[in-house]
Amino acid sequence: MAKIGFIGLGIMGAPMAGHLLDGGHEVHSSIHKTPASGELTKKGLKLAKSPKEVAAASDIIIIMVPDTPQVEAVLFGENGVAGGLSKGKLVIDMSSISPIETKVFAEKINELGCDYLDAPVSGGEVGAKAASLTIMVGGSDAAFEKAKPIFALMGKNITLVGPNGVGQTTKVANQIIVALTIEAVGEALVFASKAGADPAKVRQALMGGLASSRILEVHGERMIKRTFNPGFRIELHQKDLNLALQGAKALGVSLPNTATAQELFNACAANGGSGWDHSAMVKALELMAAHPVAEDEAASAAAE
Repeated sequence: MAKIGFIGLGIMGAPMAGHLLDGGHEVHSSIHKTPASGELTKKGLKLAKSPKEVAAASDIIIIMVPDTPQVEAVLFGENGVAGGLSKGKLVIDMSSISPIETKVFAEKINELGCDYLDAPVSGGEVGAKAASLTIMVGGSDAAFEKAKPIFALMGKNITLVGPNGVGQTTKVANQIIVALTIEAVGEALVFASKAGADPAKVRQALMGGLASSRILEVHGERMIKRTFNPGFRIELHQKDLNLALQGAKALGVSLPNTATAQELFNACAANGGSGWDHSAMVKALELMAAHPVAEDEAASAAAE
């Protein structure tokens, strides 16, 4: 049994922490007012007053928060994790943040005599609940081996990609592919629907061919059933694509379709959709086509 700190009990963090509790580990977290925190407390989650207290009580500290500034605050802010560390502890950031800042954070934690892994995940809420996340890890071999049994309780495809920062770089690459595939599925279903085909049957047919993908399976269904409650919010994917575009500028490379996908997310956000699931990118395509893939239930009910 390990003593694990887990900071960030949101849509994905809560089920991830739950799997660690189910695995028999002692899990500590700073106080969070989230719907899941009460259930986790019933399962044995121990609450502390600050990230510093969590770090002091834990041998491995996991962070799962939305963005780079939040990770920095958790690590180095007042009563942050760094203040509760002692030599030999392991800090794992499973958030999706800047690869450049990740290297800076890792150096600071290493200077305290502790190991650091950046280990962002892919799979969304579904993967977090099913413990089937893909985990992309940056850090040392020794730290990775220490963390592998913990990762195995939360994910299936677990890969040490390279040194600190490379895990986050891999996640940015993942988010490029996901965004562009959502856009492709959205375009295909808008086209098929406007041409008079049943989008549900089109999706079913495409699932058996080369166009089949996890995005077509899960997000294509969301587009048809109009289930845009998040899984993974558009505002978070916007953040990830900003990292991609900023990185591309620094590297002197062009990511033209990534920029297009970001503009479609921006259009959704401008129409009140920052909190929609990222599959709702299709709504921007539907506006341009003046045709929805399928009718929203609310619109159908109003028409009746």
